[in-house]
Amino acid sequence: MEVLVFLVPLALALGLIGLMGFLWSLKNGQYEDLEGAGWRAIADDEPASGSPAPERELMASLLSGERVETASSDACPASGRPL
Repeated sequence: MEVLVFLVPLALALGLIGLMGFLWSLKNGQYEDLEGAGWRAIADDEPASGSPAPERELMASLLSGERVETASSDACPASGRPL
């Protein structure tokens, strides 16, 4: 039972450190753009030809919030293999 004298303040201190870290991340805008980082990770940096690739145009429209109608296809756009 004497160990609780050390464990309770330690748990409170760790909780306070976690809360301070969370509040710091909120203040610095870490949660402003939750979807953008994921889309940028899969974005193709260089188009294959001189004109923008259809996938790049689709991704740009999705990031801007526009609704885009696409032609349905039974093939994967990246590999061309059937779905």
